[in-house]
Formats: sequence, structure tokens, C-alpha cells
Amino acid sequence: MRVTVESTGVLQRRVEVALPAARVEQLFKDRLTQFSRTARLKGFRPGKVPLKVVEQQFGAQLREEVVSELVRSSFAEAVSQEKLEPVGGPRIETLTAPTGEELRYAAVFEVYPTVLLAGLDGLAVTRPEAEVTSADVDAMLDNLRRQRVTYRAVERPAGATDRVKIDFEGKIDGVAFDGGKADNAEVVLGAGRMLPDFEKGLEGVTAGSTKSFPVTFPVDYGQPALAGKTAEFTATVHEVAEEVLPEINDEFCLAFGVAEGGVEQLRREVEDNMRRELESTIKGRLKNQLFEGVLAANPIEVPQSALESQIQRLQVDWLRRMGVTPEQIKEAPPREPFEATARRRVALGILIDEIAKAEKMTPDARKVEEHIETAAIGYPDPEDAARQIRDNAQLMSQVHSSVIEEQVAEWLLARATVTGAPATFKEVMNFGA
Repeated sequence: MRVTVESTGVLQRRVEVALPAARVEQLFKDRLTQFSRTARLKGFRPGKVPLKVVEQQFGAQLREEVVSELVRSSFAEAVSQEKLEPVGGPRIETLTAPTGEELRYAAVFEVYPTVLLAGLDGLAVTRPEAEVTSADVDAMLDNLRRQRVTYRAVERPAGATDRVKIDFEGKIDGVAFDGGKADNAEVVLGAGRMLPDFEKGLEGVTAGSTKSFPVTFPVDYGQPALAGKTAEFTATVHEVAEEVLPEINDEFCLAFGVAEGGVEQLRREVEDNMRRELESTIKGRLKNQLFEGVLAANPIEVPQSALESQIQRLQVDWLRRMGVTPEQIKEAPPREPFEATARRRVALGILIDEIAKAEKMTPDARKVEEHIETAAIGYPDPEDAARQIRDNAQLMSQVHSSVIEEQVAEWLLARATVTGAPATFKEVMNFGA
């Protein structure tokens, strides 16, 4: 087998491969013989069809299969021989395989960049120094109460935290528009679920009244036809209701799974959970700072094919978060808003792999189990879910990648310069924003 390699770009390679005719013909004859043992043709007993007849009937198809197989296997041999690491599958060009002559083809593909790691020792990071206080627990309990809020009708003007039930219709220059009308809509003032001008326009309304008010749509509003425009809304108010928060008592505790120990036990469990979340968030911030430092110290070219693949994954994730099912997708959102994030992810993935290889890291078995248990805990049968994860090669590959990423972060942190910065739970967790 002859192999020549040409660099056609920073990361693009063009590999030309030539296989001797004898190798091609031998594999073709072997395939022909094997096929003849099971071939069925009218007038012949199974397995008794002459080779020449088999070749006349099925030779073209079998030769095509042999060529495809040889291209796959020889490409793997070629990149191994030349110590190349392809990113994704190759694009096959100029394939020629005349009968009785050598098989020649060119494969074009990208390779991972050569990385000379630098700047890994002494990365500077800032660690938020925060604790969970009794006041933080009080605020979290109040947040839990608001998750179970009920409403009671009142005969007074609507104010902050009140819920108003309305029929409304909006018009721009006197013309109604799609999405600008609803009946019996419930709006909680100050919740931020509607545009600020809309909620402000409902302040002070009373049951049975009708009010008109202007609403200006943001210039970056999701519907381009409305972006930056001002609509006149008219709302008919059916009800104004004030919020009623539940008392923190044994019944309230039971709703959150605390059957014994009452309010004090609920406080302890809430505080423990807050501490775990705080620790996880601080750990995540440190990891992000470390990885940003690695990226800054090691600028690399990323393979275009890997970049495009990552952009597509981000587009699909965005569509899923928007509640769009695959059947509803007519076209993907523009790629540009996702490119910077995708480029960072690909570059960081390459650098993390290089650090792991350089330090001969393998996934820590204990951490792997922790990741599996964490992923499975939200399912009705966590043990069965964990078993399915272990039996799925793709899911286990993702788990191993996550564990390696965590181990690389810990390795970097052990060598980093860490500066503490006083902070509060609310600041770190963005709680109440």
C-alpha cells in the first residue's frame, strides 16, 4: 500500500492511497466464493452455482462492496501508519478501481491541532467566601412559601404581588396583531412574566373596570414584527386578588417530605441543601476561571468539522429548551449566535484531553459512580436508571468525559494561586434576582 500525505490547510490533510491490484482481486475472489455457497439461482441447487455464473449475476455488486470495505480498512491503516488523528470521517475523492488494476483514492479530512501546553502552573483564580446564614434560610423558606401561594379576591386597587384576571387586546396604529389578545389571562404584578409596561399599566386597576395603556416592545423582542413598536392595549378587569402565603407548620413541612421533626427539621434540610448548592456553585466558578486561563494561555485552531457539529448540538439544545419538537423544526436558528460558545467548547475539550493525556489521567472509579448515581436519582427507579446508564456505551463515554474534566480542574486548582473574596449567599447564587 502506497500512502502520501499533503497538508491542504492548517488542519486539513489530503491522503492519497494506492492498493495493489492483487489485494483487490484476492478479496474479490474470496467474497465471490463465499457468496456462491449460499447463492440461489433458477436452475441450480443452492450452493452449486458456478463461480462464473455468480460473477456474471452478482459480480458488479460484490466488487462494489469489496472496494468500499478496502477503502474503509486501508484508510484506517493509512492514518495509523502516518500517525494522523482524524476529526470525524473523511471525504473520499477521485476513487478509481478498474478491474485488474490497483485501487486508488484520496481522502480529505481534518486533524486535531498539535498542542504544546503552556501556562498551567499558577493560574490566578478568585474564590467567593460565603456562608449560609439564618437570614438566608429564612429567605429560602419564604421562597418555598411563594411556590405554594394561593389568591383571595379583594375589592381594592391592584398593587405589587396582586394577581389580576383580565381580557385584553392590543393594537398597533389601530390594527390588531397576532398574540395581542387573550381572555381570562392571569397576570401577577411584579412577577416579570409580562413586559414591564404591561404590568405597570395594570397597577391601580379594580375589578369591573376597563383601562387602556401603551406598551413599547423591546428592540430585541422575539417577534421582529413587533420589535421596537408601541401598542395600545385595552384591558377589562374581572378580578383583583391578593396573595395568601401558607403558614410554616407541620402541614407545610409534610408538603416538602418532612414527616418528623417539624419546622426545625425542615430548616436543617433546607440549610444542608443550600450549603451543597453553594459549594457546587463556587466549585463551578473556580472551574470556569481555571479553564478560561487555560484557553487564554493556549490559543489553538479548532477543526471546522468539530465546530460545525458543536454548533448543531447547541441549536438542537436551544430548540428543545424552547419546547420545539423535532417534528416541528422547519429550519434551525441562525448559527452565528452559537459560534463563539461552540468554538470555546471545542477548544476547551481538546485542551482538557491534552492535559489528561500528559498527566496520564484515567476516570476515577469513585467519581464515575457518583456521576451515575447523581444522573439516576431523578428517575422513579434510580437503580434501574443507573444500570441503563452503565449498559449504554455512549452515556458512559459522556460520564467518563465529565469525570476527566472534573479531575483536570482539580489538578489545575492544586497548582493555582487562589485569592478569597468576601461574598454573600445571595450574591454567589444570584438568589432573589
